[in-house]
Amino acid sequence: MSIFDTGNPINRYTKVVPVFLTINNAYAPYAAAAIHSLTQHTDPKRYYRVIILHDGLSFINRIRLRSLVTRNVALQFKKMTRSLYLKAIVAYCTRRQKGAGDFFSSAVYYYRAFIPLLFPIYKKAVYIDSDVILRGDIGELFDTELGDKVLAAMVDPKVTVIPEFRDYVDKAVGVPHKEYVNSGVQVMDLKKMRKMKYLSIMIDLIRKFDADLVAPDQDYLNVILRGKILPLDGKWNAEPVEDLPRNVKLVHFNLFNKPWRYKNVPCEELFWDAAKGTGFTGDLRRQQEAFDAKKQKEDHVKVEALIKKAGRLAKCKEPLLKMEEAGVSKASKKS
Repeated sequence: MSIFDTGNPINRYTKVVPVFLTINNAYAPYAAAAIHSLTQHTDPKRYYRVIILHDGLSFINRIRLRSLVTRNVALQFKKMTRSLYLKAIVAYCTRRQKGAGDFFSSAVYYYRAFIPLLFPIYKKAVYIDSDVILRGDIGELFDTELGDKVLAAMVDPKVTVIPEFRDYVDKAVGVPHKEYVNSGVQVMDLKKMRKMKYLSIMIDLIRKFDADLVAPDQDYLNVILRGKILPLDGKWNAEPVEDLPRNVKLVHFNLFNKPWRYKNVPCEELFWDAAKGTGFTGDLRRQQEAFDAKKQKEDHVKVEALIKKAGRLAKCKEPLLKMEEAGVSKASKKS
């Protein structure tokens, strides 16, 4: 076994809490802060395995990330290979990326759809985006009882408060906005996802519609799993705000006001405290200094363009994705 595969003597007979992240080299510094915060809030009686799906992390980034392992938190790297499914996703992202800037889903985000297939050893897992910080034991999140649901995730708060996003979800995605979830934090029933062939359904939708969407990977998840998602308590996917409630256990720096880009943003101290000791603090500070007024203005323009795009797509007469037209069988939808 490679020195990059584990940080402690967890073996196949040990019950673990599997936690997945999907990153590339650019996301490595943020993932390091997320992982470091996770290690600070674990149950000493439990074991955790952080599994990083990546497209080719550099040697130095793997060394830095591996330095975060503890007695009961192991680290595993899995490089994604160009399967036919992944090639279809990369081609789709490449076509749709033009003019969309940072806000169109990178192929990296689609790696999470491969988790059930690549890790049959696990029946259940947690997925987190790299731009989150833990304030509580992620094992408690893993313990979420899913019942007959396939996945647990939080209803997306930005969709609720931004009219253009709300209309886009209702009309273009075809999912009621009060049910539409944010995909950045998930508790996944991998066994059920394997049974329903989630990845195959997603690829069928991509190939059939080649849709121009606002948040494609998240939109696909909501369409495919409509009615099968358990609403997650907001304390496990909270937006950064001043006077953060004490019961919040995970903060998600989603979309706007990243602390490694902007100064004086809500909860920035939470992020920088987690970044300390990761080996990436210098990189993150340099990123922040380099994100000058010009880049901040460009960032705001991109956000405005994204909102306008949502408003434009919301004028469609029918949803952009239709499960039946993609050839998804009734058996697949009911499983």
